[in-house]
Amino acid sequence: FPQKTKHLTSETCDSNSKHPIGCYEINEDFQEELVIRPLHSGDIYASFQFRTVWETDFMKGNKVSHYRLFPKSLGQVISKFSVRELHISFTQGYWRTMQWGQPFIPSPPGAELWVWFQDSVTDVDATWKELTNVLSGIFCASLNFIDSTNTLQPSASFKPLGIGNETDHRFLRYATLPREIVCTENLTPWKKLLPCGSKAGLAVLLKSEKLFHSSFHSQSVHIRPVCQDRQCKSSSWELRQALNVVFDLHTSGQSKREWSLFKMFSRTLTEACPLASSSKIYIDVTDNPQEEQFELSPATPLLSQAVVLGDRRTFSVYDLTQQVTSSCLVPAGDMLRPLLHAERYVTGYGLQTGEIHTLMYNNHPFRSFPVLLLDSVPWYLRLYIHTLKVISKGKDNNPSYIHYQPSKDRERPHLLEMLLQLPPHSVTEVTVQFERALLKWTEYTPDPNHGFYVGSSVISSLVPSTVAMETNITMEQPLFSSFFPCKEESSYFARVYTEPLLVNLPTPDFSMPYNVICLTCTVVAVGYGSLYNLLTRSFQVEEPNPGLAKRIANVIRRMRGVPPL
Repeated sequence: FPQKTKHLTSETCDSNSKHPIGCYEINEDFQEELVIRPLHSGDIYASFQFRTVWETDFMKGNKVSHYRLFPKSLGQVISKFSVRELHISFTQGYWRTMQWGQPFIPSPPGAELWVWFQDSVTDVDATWKELTNVLSGIFCASLNFIDSTNTLQPSASFKPLGIGNETDHRFLRYATLPREIVCTENLTPWKKLLPCGSKAGLAVLLKSEKLFHSSFHSQSVHIRPVCQDRQCKSSSWELRQALNVVFDLHTSGQSKREWSLFKMFSRTLTEACPLASSSKIYIDVTDNPQEEQFELSPATPLLSQAVVLGDRRTFSVYDLTQQVTSSCLVPAGDMLRPLLHAERYVTGYGLQTGEIHTLMYNNHPFRSFPVLLLDSVPWYLRLYIHTLKVISKGKDNNPSYIHYQPSKDRERPHLLEMLLQLPPHSVTEVTVQFERALLKWTEYTPDPNHGFYVGSSVISSLVPSTVAMETNITMEQPLFSSFFPCKEESSYFARVYTEPLLVNLPTPDFSMPYNVICLTCTVVAVGYGSLYNLLTRSFQVEEPNPGLAKRIANVIRRMRGVPPL
C-alpha cells in the first residue's frame, strides 16, 4: 500500500519504454468517515460516507486505462455513456422525518436513479435504456425493469449537483422502482467499489446481518464533477458512496441508554484504510456540551463544529490513526424540529375512483419559502387534472409555475411539477382525483391483490437557515456537510421524499381460468371418450358355453354319427 498523504500521487509510464517519457501523474484522494447521532426517539443513526476524488477527464476522448482508487467499472460507464452526473440509491424502509430529523443524504424507498448526460449524446432514450441494463448488472438489482412507463424527464427538478452551467433537461432522466427489495446481493457489489473493500477501515463495520436487521437502511452512489479550487480553473471527478442506517436497540435486545460499535455492528475497528488520507468518526454531542447527560468512552479531546442542515452542531472526533470509540451512554436528547416535511396518502372507496393527498408542512414560525413539488403517477391511474386543488390555511394557493405532462397508456406516466410558496407555520394540501384503469390479464403482477406501488413525491426547497451557511465548497469540511452545494448563507437546500403509495386496481378472478380448464377437461374426457369408444370398438356375437350334460350328449352323438345338438 502507498503511504498515506493528503493526495495520493503516482506515475504511469509505457511498459515498453526504458525511460519515463510520456509518463503522466495521477492525483487521487480517498476519505472515509462515520457519523453517529443519537436520535430523539432513542434510536441510533449511523451514516457512512466514502469519497474518492480523481483528477482526470473522461469526456475529451481520453482513453483512461490506469485505475487505482476509482473503480474501473464505473469509470468505463462514464466514458461509454457520456455521463455527466449519476445518482443511484437503494433503500429499505421509510425515513421518519418527524421522529429522526433530516438525513444527511435523503433517498426514497426502493431504488432511485437519475442521470445527466453530456450534450454530445444524440439518442438519450436509447443510451438511458442501455445504461440501466449495465447498472443492473453492476449492482445486482432490477434496474432493467426501468422503461418508458416509469421514466421521467423533469423540467425544473433535479438540477446538477456538480459543476456545469448547462441545464438542458432534455439530457436528464429520472426513474424509481418503489418495490425494489434491498438485500445482501446489492450490498456486496457496493462494498467492492471501495478501494479497501471491506477488509480495512470503516467498511469493516458493514456486516450485512446487522445492517439489514434495522429500522432503516439506505446505500447510494453519487458521481459528479467538482471544482478543485475556488476559481474552478480545473475539475475532478468525485465518487461518493453513502450508507445510512438507523438501529432500533429495542429490537436487538439492547438497552436504550447504552450502545457501542460492537453491539451495533458485531465488529470493532482496528485500523484505518491504508489508502485513505482521512478516516474519522464523528459523535454528535451538541446536546451534551459539559458531558452532563452522557459520557463517551474512551474520551477524545478533539471537537469540531459544522453547519448541518441549517443548524450548527458539535461533534467529538475520533481519528482512526489514534484511537477508536468503544462505548457510549446516551439518553434521548432534544431534537430540532424539521422545518420542512411532507406526507402523502390515498382516499376513496371502491375500485373505480380515488384521490391523492399530498401534505407539505412549513414549521417555520414567521418565514415562508418556496418549494418545488414533483409528482409522478403511473398511466393506469388516470388523473383528472381539472380537480387539482392547492389549499394553504383554508385558502387557495395558486402555483407560480406548473408543468403537467399527461400520460400515454403503456408508454409514459403522468408528470406534475409545481412551484409553491408555503406560508409560515402552515400545512399546504395538494389534492387530485384519479380513475383506475383495467389492465390486460398479462399486465398484472404475480400477486395482484397485494396492490400496485406508486413512487414517492419529491419536494425540493431552499429552507431558511438559523445560522450562516458556508458557501466555500472547497474548504476543508466534513463530508456529511458538503454534499449539497450552497450558494446562499441564509438558506440551505433540502430534498424531502414522501411515502410511496399502495393502490389496489380492479383485479379479475385469476382462479376462474383454472376452474374452466378443469371443467373443460372433464367434459372432454367423459363425452368425447365415450363417443370415441363407440365409433372405434368392434362388436361380435359370442355364443355361451354349453353345459356339461350337453357336451357329453354331443360326444355320444358324434360316436353314433348323429349331428350334435
